[in-house]
Amino acid sequence: MQNQNNFRSGFVALIGRPNVGKSTLMNYLVGQKIAIMSDKPQTTRNKIRGVYTDERGQIVFLDTPGIHKPHSKLGELLVQTAQNALDEVDLVLFLVDAAEGMGPGDRFIMENLKKVKTPVFLVVNKIDQVHPDDLLPLIDQYRRLFSFKEVVPISALQGNNTSTLLELILKELPPGPQYYPADQVTDHPERFIVAELIREKVLQLTREEIPHSVAVVVEEMSKRANRNLIDIRATIFTERPSQKGILIGKKGSLLKEVGKRAREELERLLGSQIFLDLWVKVKKDWRNEEMLLRQFGYREEE
Repeated sequence: MQNQNNFRSGFVALIGRPNVGKSTLMNYLVGQKIAIMSDKPQTTRNKIRGVYTDERGQIVFLDTPGIHKPHSKLGELLVQTAQNALDEVDLVLFLVDAAEGMGPGDRFIMENLKKVKTPVFLVVNKIDQVHPDDLLPLIDQYRRLFSFKEVVPISALQGNNTSTLLELILKELPPGPQYYPADQVTDHPERFIVAELIREKVLQLTREEIPHSVAVVVEEMSKRANRNLIDIRATIFTERPSQKGILIGKKGSLLKEVGKRAREELERLLGSQIFLDLWVKVKKDWRNEEMLLRQFGYREEE
């Protein structure tokens, strides 16, 4: 039973350039994969809520899309989503990549953070990829441009120093209620997680023109009567017939591999056998069509 007087809770935004490890960190902290990971920029398209709970408190993480210069309506929506997240949280974690060093994207984000009243921690990720002697000069570079409440060097992939980060976050959060049950790690419905995992497999198996042109919609998800089996029918939407051909692959080989990888991971995640039926359809230029963006689940939250 939690001690109501000492229990702390609140909302924490993860912000940073694309591909600095925000999803990796959130997945590590909540102890389960709820955000997809890929080496392609702009992997995260929606605000994903991950929930960490222990006897000290509850942290609700918002993993925002990476802030970048937008080139489409979808891009503009992603950046707006990330900016909005900063106004509705108790703390901001600004993640940077120690191995890459400071870039123009980091400066752009810090300029935006100056408009925010919320406390900001600088979280220097991927410290396992740099020499310790190079870390302090890098941190000084960031500190000269922004007044951070705390600076925490970590490796999200290996879990280095993440317990210190959790401790500092909980200290910063106000006393508050437990928003979610202790065993709940996300507030997204299963269909969303399923669609994201399928999209992750597409990102892993394709390159260049495909990744950003893909949206996945779970059309049907139902449990078979008297059997530990879930039927899932999903459609992968892309923008051009040529992309559809690439996604299906020779004699359906690429689509089969996407389905195989997604099914294996979904069976582990949902603890059930999965029958996965995947289709590929073309929706021309969907990233610039507001109606289709809403249909595919990309919308500004209130």
